[in-house]
Amino acid sequence: MSGLRSRRKGYEGEREFVNLYGGERMPLSGAQGGSFTGDVVGLPYLGRGEIKRRARGFKTIYDWLASNDFLAMRADRKPWLVCMKMDDLKLILEEMDELKKGRV
Repeated sequence: MSGLRSRRKGYEGEREFVNLYGGERMPLSGAQGGSFTGDVVGLPYLGRGEIKRRARGFKTIYDWLASNDFLAMRADRKPWLVCMKMDDLKLILEEMDELKKGRV
């Protein structure tokens, strides 16, 4: 994929994520350093995020998540990572908001 097509695909993925789940797209993400790192900011409880979109690159992850609520993974000598469907994460974040407001 050419550089321009790759950047366009990245921008479209970032825009799609922000439109669906909120937050704010970081201008010039990837081109700047320091406080401009990450693709999306402003999601409550989540902080700064990197958005990745692949045609087939995550097939195994989707297969593992098909019959599970989350996936925990770790490379040797690296910290654990947790992956889950965004709709499930949204439910958790909404429950956290309710708890914070004292409604649950």
